[in-house]
Amino acid sequence: MKIAIVGTGYVGLVTGTCFAEMGTEVYCVDVDEKKIENLKKGIIPIYEPGLEEMVNRNFQSGRLKFTTDLKECINEVEVLFSAVGTPPDEDGSADLKYVLEVAREIGNAINKYVLVVTKSTVPVGTAQKVKHAIQAELDKRGVDVPFDIASNPEFLKEGAAIKDFMSPDRVVVGVESEKAEKLMTKLYRPFLLNNFRVIFMDVPSAEMTKYAANSMLATRISFMNDIANLCEIVGADVNMVRKGIGSDARIGSHFLYPGCGYGGSCFPKDVKALIQTARQNGYPMRLLQSVEEVNEDQKTLLFRKLDKHFGGNLKGKRIALWGLAFKPDTDDMREAPSLVLIDKLLAAGCTVRTYDPVAMDEAKRRFDDKLYYAKDIYDATVDADAIILVTEWKEFRLPSWTAIKKLMNIPLVLDGRNIYDIAELEENGFIYHRIGR
Repeated sequence: MKIAIVGTGYVGLVTGTCFAEMGTEVYCVDVDEKKIENLKKGIIPIYEPGLEEMVNRNFQSGRLKFTTDLKECINEVEVLFSAVGTPPDEDGSADLKYVLEVAREIGNAINKYVLVVTKSTVPVGTAQKVKHAIQAELDKRGVDVPFDIASNPEFLKEGAAIKDFMSPDRVVVGVESEKAEKLMTKLYRPFLLNNFRVIFMDVPSAEMTKYAANSMLATRISFMNDIANLCEIVGADVNMVRKGIGSDARIGSHFLYPGCGYGGSCFPKDVKALIQTARQNGYPMRLLQSVEEVNEDQKTLLFRKLDKHFGGNLKGKRIALWGLAFKPDTDDMREAPSLVLIDKLLAAGCTVRTYDPVAMDEAKRRFDDKLYYAKDIYDATVDADAIILVTEWKEFRLPSWTAIKKLMNIPLVLDGRNIYDIAELEENGFIYHRIGR
């Protein structure tokens, strides 16, 4: 079976590579010539564990091809996935210009039946816009070429995308025709050996499912952050509360960990887009508006704790920042809590010494020489007045506190992810602040 993936960003590259791994012949298409040439050389534009090896293996085997010309492959494939970006517009809604550009290009190029599948995260109704755009181009050409549309939203966690794709807990597919359902069933058949479910539904429901899922997870995070903040005020321990409610089978333990706010390319953008979709349809998403407000406030919490500790006098303080990416196992800093924290620290006159295992290049691109880029966590703490942990990378979990205390000016730790043992820190002479206690 031959398919095409338009867009070689995070979703497109992972999707194409994983389908190729299962024996499908895949064309990955992108307008960025440099990116395509780099992919052919084995240079991967994103950090994702295991992806580089898989891309190179399937490219060498000939199952995975890279091109800038959609016309080169569109009449060779049965299924075409659109996985281009949908950046947030000024009002928070998803910008569909790239999605519709691809649709028009498809309408200009197809000469035989193809199933066009939207893989990008898009608002309800986008598939119909894609359908109309394709048909408009066919009408301009004066040709009658059959095609179908479908929606197949992705549910990939950055840092675990390959596992999520190869062994998902479910695959959601929205279709309009029996032929489209048969094609998608055929495409996903190799994965059925893992006994996961392909859930077929109508296209609008599939589009909504993606937004609803991410918004629910974001809601759980903001809820626990709100509870954590109240725990600090009333003297409760949020970790005990989390265990207590997480043991309830109706609630479960996932996404109940308080912290310094969520970030990344999905949750912030999708929550905003769903709020805007509702607003455009005359319905206020009051709960999600609060979820977003709580999250934006939570991103400033560590700075407020630091500012309070030093009595509002942060000028000249040297701060060690552990973690830059919005979560471990990725170099993605989009909407990361670290961005808010760094801006506030610099504005307050602090010197910021940063370290992240994989996101240093991205930080340099964003901040240039405004930060000190340490070689490891110990280098970051030299003469530091405080350590702030933002991202819970595994290598941060068991540092030598004895060595770190000797390096620091003031033994102060602010833990934005609650990963340390308060007794151990206090035994080593540290002042320790965490969230929700």
